[in-house]
Amino acid sequence: MEEIVNKVANSSLVQIDLASFYPKGKRTTFDLRTWLFQELILKEKDFRDHVANHDWSQYEDQYVSIICSADVIIPSWAYLLISIALEPYAKKAVYGNQEVLETVLFEEVFSNHDFSQYQDALIIVKGCGNLPIPQQAYNNYISRLKPYAKSIMFGEPCSSVPLYKKPRK
Repeated sequence: MEEIVNKVANSSLVQIDLASFYPKGKRTTFDLRTWLFQELILKEKDFRDHVANHDWSQYEDQYVSIICSADVIIPSWAYLLISIALEPYAKKAVYGNQEVLETVLFEEVFSNHDFSQYQDALIIVKGCGNLPIPQQAYNNYISRLKPYAKSIMFGEPCSSVPLYKKPRK
């Protein structure tokens, strides 16, 4: 019987799974909607009372996205008050939905990653998985990778889509 050879494992292809960069920790959404008068109006005094009396420790070591799901105009300072209140407890608090939160978290990880290790490498960026990796995280990663890589593909080795090939000099 002929031995099955894994040609991908024996090739010079470097497979990158963005899930390996995924920051571990609980994600939570803080919705200002419940603190609005009749879910329509932000009354400053009432809002400040909610901020002062809320148990912020429940967000200890969590990643928090701050939104208002009501279709109303919220002044910027309201989101800032929430961020300030969360700061001593949350790992990170951002204005925006969960996708914005994930994008910010990935960008922080990428900013500390050494992309020069991929100098002239043939790269395949894995494109599917079980974790919520936003499209913008892929865009940011590819943008940072491009100056170093010889070529970049997306998907799986058996069915990858070419994205970039460094021009010959």
